[in-house]
Amino acid sequence: MSVDFSINGKAAKAKADTDTPLLWVIRDELGLTGTKFGCGAALCGACTVHVDGQPVRSCQTPLSTVAGKKVATVESLSKDNSHPLQVAWIKHDVPQCGYCQSGQLMSASALLAKNKNPSDADIDQAMSGNVCRCGTYIRVRAAIKDAAAMMRNA
Repeated sequence: MSVDFSINGKAAKAKADTDTPLLWVIRDELGLTGTKFGCGAALCGACTVHVDGQPVRSCQTPLSTVAGKKVATVESLSKDNSHPLQVAWIKHDVPQCGYCQSGQLMSASALLAKNKNPSDADIDQAMSGNVCRCGTYIRVRAAIKDAAAMMRNA
């Protein structure tokens, strides 16, 4: 069976079993490797993508649930690191090992899509499901605030 959906604004048809985690379809079938495997149990956030604008953990999202929906991965932000979040991430030296970054960016972009001026509490709540083994949480918060300001002033 195949499942039709949109990924990063383009039509996609996945031929995997419908119970296959979306993460493996994105990485193995579609070749978009920005989304990372972390824990496999939806606890670390490394695999975060958007489905119809909502952040989800793709390691635990069955392919069947995205039929006819819009999926966005970290590759959708920009091809040249020009998205305000990417600019702020670089400015604030957020990445250390970098492994969690795609999930962090996708959770942050979902937050900023709903809240153009998030408080520290808003940021902490939105980012609470993303684990950074390097502990760059203070930098993440600063980068999100900076990106929000850039987006408000654009």
